[in-house]
Parts: sequence; structure tokens; C-alpha cells
Amino acid sequence: MFRPLTPADKALYYHYVDLFYHSDAVEAPVPRKNYDATFAELMRSQAYLKCYIFEDNDQPCGFALLSKTFSQEAGGVSVTIEEIYIDEAHRSKGLATEFFTYLKGQKEIARLRIEVEDDNEGAKRLYERMGFHLLPYLQMIMNLNDN
Repeated sequence: MFRPLTPADKALYYHYVDLFYHSDAVEAPVPRKNYDATFAELMRSQAYLKCYIFEDNDQPCGFALLSKTFSQEAGGVSVTIEEIYIDEAHRSKGLATEFFTYLKGQKEIARLRIEVEDDNEGAKRLYERMGFHLLPYLQMIMNLNDN
């Protein structure tokens, strides 16, 4: 099960973001100020950012952070699953599958995107089972706010 993030979930959100950014799912942690900026934006508006808390038997066990853009290539709204994390003890219970199924059923979404580390074989298998496929091109970034 999953539910939208609420203001009361701030400590829980920080906990799961910290676990995510100290896991094998990412290349390197991000500064705490980024957590602050993201949580503030989530509380300000959900125009292009949304977060869900995963629960198993009413016990919090993870989160997912989504960003939204309009894609001419996709012909509509493109949602990127920026971060998804489920506690190890709660994995393989169908929580991620339920979440992806929910997203795929949202009529306003034309495309779903997700990043995955090349060596994260378990996540890649899950994403492929859910219908994701590898892009035939590389993405490049330029960070403008690095110190």
C-alpha cells in the first residue's frame, strides 16, 4: 500500500531519503540542504513533484519521489520516478508492483521514466517486468548549483 506524503511525515521522509542516498541504488549521497529544498517544494505545491509513503500492514516501509514534465516526444505528461526505496524486509511483497500498476493506470500520464544503476540487476528485472525498457541513448547533465 502507498499514500501521499503529508506534512506530518517530515521525519519519515528524511529517514527514507537518507537510506536511499546511502544505498547501492545511487552513485553518491546528496547534501542535506537538498532534502530540505525538496521537502519544502513538496509542501508548497505538487505541480511538478509528488511523494508517496509505502506501508506494509500500516507500518511505513519506504517512499517514492516523482517529478512531472510535459514531453512533446511522449505527447503528454512524463513522470520520472526520481527515487524509490523499500526496506529490505518489505521487498518482494508486491508493493512496487502495486505502485507501478497505479501509475500506469493514471490517464494523464503518457510516459514513465526511471533511472537505475547498471549493476542493480534486481531492480532492472522488476522494471522490465513492469514494461520499462532501456533507452538507446545516454543522458547528460549539467549541475548549476554545485559548490
